Amino acid sequence: MVSTIHWTTGDSQRSARWHSENATPLPERTAVADDRTKAADAYRQACEGTALLWQGDFHNARQLLQAMGRRVDRKTPGSGTSLSESFHLHRRGSAHRARVLGKLLVLLDDDYTLALRRAPEVRQACLDAYGPSKGPTAVSLRELLGVIGAHQWRSKGVDVPALGTRVHPHYGVFAPVRGEYVDLVAQAPLPPAVLRSPATGTAFDLGTGTGVLAAVLARRGVDRVVATDISPRALVCARENAQRLGLTDRIEVSGPGLFPEGRADLVVCNPPWLPARPTSPIEQGVYDPDSTMLNGFLTGLSAHLRPGGEGWLVLSDLAEHLGLRTRRHLLDAIEAAQLRVVDRIDTRPRHPRAADPDDPLHAARSAEVTSLWRLTP
Repeated sequence: MVSTIHWTTGDSQRSARWHSENATPLPERTAVADDRTKAADAYRQACEGTALLWQGDFHNARQLLQAMGRRVDRKTPGSGTSLSESFHLHRRGSAHRARVLGKLLVLLDDDYTLALRRAPEVRQACLDAYGPSKGPTAVSLRELLGVIGAHQWRSKGVDVPALGTRVHPHYGVFAPVRGEYVDLVAQAPLPPAVLRSPATGTAFDLGTGTGVLAAVLARRGVDRVVATDISPRALVCARENAQRLGLTDRIEVSGPGLFPEGRADLVVCNPPWLPARPTSPIEQGVYDPDSTMLNGFLTGLSAHLRPGGEGWLVLSDLAEHLGLRTRRHLLDAIEAAQLRVVDRIDTRPRHPRAADPDDPLHAARSAEVTSLWRLTP
C-alpha cells in the first residue's frame, strides 16, 4: 500500500508519496517550513512528532538541519557503568537523533527534481538509489543528503590497495572503507585444495556487498568465484564492479541468498560484526541482532566445502569488548557446527575512531582486533 503525506500550502491541500529507506512510519502531522522557521521551533515540533516540509532555500535547510542536530547533541545520553551499557545508550541516542532530524522533509518532483532555491542537481543520484520515479515524493532531507553522498562515492569509487584500483559502492551497499578485512583475505594462505589445482579452484564469497572480496580472490588466481548477497542492490553493485575490473569471466554473482548451490574449495564470509538492531539499510552490513548470517555460515559450511577445502570467517572482536558476545559463545558455535580452527590471523584496525579518545566507545574500539578464522570440518 502506498503511503501518502498531506500538507496545506496557502488555501490548497497537497499530497505526495511518502518514502523512507529506514521504513520510518508516515508522519502523523506535517507542517510547512521555510527560511523564516526558527531552529528552536523546528526542533520542538520535530520532538513532538510533527514533520516539517521545507519550501525555502536549500542551503538554509541544511543549516537548519545542523542547528537541530546541535540541539539534539546537547542532550547526549552520557556513558554507562559498563561498555555494554554505554553501547546501548549510544545506539539509543543515535536512534533518537535520526528520528528528530528525519522530520525535516523535502519534496522531489515526478522526475526527481528538487525545486528549491540553490538546490543541487539530484536527479541521477535519486534514480540510482530509488529507481524510476513513481510520482512526487516526500523524503527526509537527511536521507536525501545520504543519497547525494552515495552518488559521489559511486562516481569516484573507493581505493582498495589490495586490488590496486577502486571499487564503486552503490547506495545502501556497505563500502570497503575499512581495509583491514580486505587485506586479511588478500594475504591469508590459500587452501591446499586451491593451490593444487588453481585452474579448477572454486570459491564462494558470501555477503559480497560491492564484490571486493570476490575480486581479491579472483586476482589471487582462484579460477571461479561465486559471489552471493541477500540484497538486490548489492547484487547489482557486485556485477557492475566485476565488469569494471574485467573479471566477469571469473566472478559469477548469484542471489539473493547466502550459499549458492554446489561446493567450493574456499568459502569466505565477512558477516555483520555486532549483534544489535540496524536502523538503516547501510547498517545491515554492521549490525545483525540475532547473528543470523554468522550462524548460517557456520552451520552450512561443511555441506558446501569440497574435500580439503576451508572456510574463512572474517570477524572483529568488537562485540566481545562491548559485552554483546563472548569469545566462548563464538567458539561454542564453531564447535557445534563440527568445525575445527586451523589457524587465526589477526590485525588491528586503522580507522580514525580507533584512536579517538573522545569516542564514547573508545575503550572497546582501541582494543579491537579483526581476525580471519581458517575453518575446516
